[in-house]
Amino acid sequence: MRKAEVHLHGQLAGHLTQDEQGYTFAYTPDYLRLPTAEPVSLTLPLRAAPYVERTMLPFFDGLIPEGWLLEVAERNWKLRERDRMGLLLACCRDCIGAVSIYPLSTDEA
Repeated sequence: MRKAEVHLHGQLAGHLTQDEQGYTFAYTPDYLRLPTAEPVSLTLPLRAAPYVERTMLPFFDGLIPEGWLLEVAERNWKLRERDRMGLLLACCRDCIGAVSIYPLSTDEA
């Protein structure tokens, strides 16, 4: 299992998990209680129930670089293009925009 913290505007908004079943994104209860809470994407409205998909959720997949930058990432981190979670964890700490993805060890989960 691989897990990541999803930050919006520098604040922890939720967790993205990959396991044998696929991918799950869930907002944290603390984030949902904030009066200023906003969704990380229009395709992932605020809700307590997790989002579950067999493949990488499209919003997060869209954060992964493409083209020559993807080739650099694959070469430098020895990742395959099909390892979407690995690419997200390696490349998306400092994305363009308000969302950042930080690896989380399963010990911390």
